[in-house]
Amino acid sequence: MPSQLDSLPPPPPSSDLRYKRILLKLSGEALCGEDGGFGIRPETLGEVASELAEVHNLGVQIGVVVGGGNIFRGLKGASAGMDRTQSDYMGMLATVINSLALQDALEKVGIPTRVMTAIEIRQVAEPYIRRRAIRHLATGHIVIFAAGTGNPYFSTDTAAALRAMEIQADAVFKATKVEGVYDKDPALHADAQLFKHIDYERFLVERIGVMDQTAIALCRENSLSIRVFKMTERGNVMRVCRGEAIGTVVSDKPDDEA
Repeated sequence: MPSQLDSLPPPPPSSDLRYKRILLKLSGEALCGEDGGFGIRPETLGEVASELAEVHNLGVQIGVVVGGGNIFRGLKGASAGMDRTQSDYMGMLATVINSLALQDALEKVGIPTRVMTAIEIRQVAEPYIRRRAIRHLATGHIVIFAAGTGNPYFSTDTAAALRAMEIQADAVFKATKVEGVYDKDPALHADAQLFKHIDYERFLVERIGVMDQTAIALCRENSLSIRVFKMTERGNVMRVCRGEAIGTVVSDKPDDEA
């Protein structure tokens, strides 16, 4: 049943926006707080929802793909001896739990939200239909895409790249725990250098672990730029939408380096 929030008109886009429709990829661990771990930390969930609400109120159309690693990670289950297909489906269900939690938090701050799943769970969410998703975005909803691609062996990074292309997003926003893409692990090397811009080919050749190879290849083939930045710094999503030079741009176009 539609909520009262559905009757709210979409906010007009701010004139200073560089990106007007985005696909934000969040890890499941982002809902645990900076310490990581398992489960969902309500305070962190509220902070994420509050920040997305501010961006939404600028007129940005927001799609979200959230991982499930804070509940169950398919690859970890497979490495422990589970059937890979079975464990991946369990991971998809974990993303549905996170998506419903994020929907609840967003609606508590007044943002109309839809959860659309790649596997059918009609009692709790809509099935993913591309045209319906675009319609929801255009009418002012944040749309959360759950259950990955609906297929085992594909990560939620790949789901984010796929959904971004399907909804014709301006860019994929990859929110991480670090400032962006570095030449080496900044947690282990004090002299690690942050890339302001890196092209797809170098990202793939050097096997940089920020996103998986399939997701990067999809973005390269469709000239979809990726913005990698730190999510835990309040206001970063808004700053990137306005084109501020934070984090790393992954693209073959030098003029994408904001």
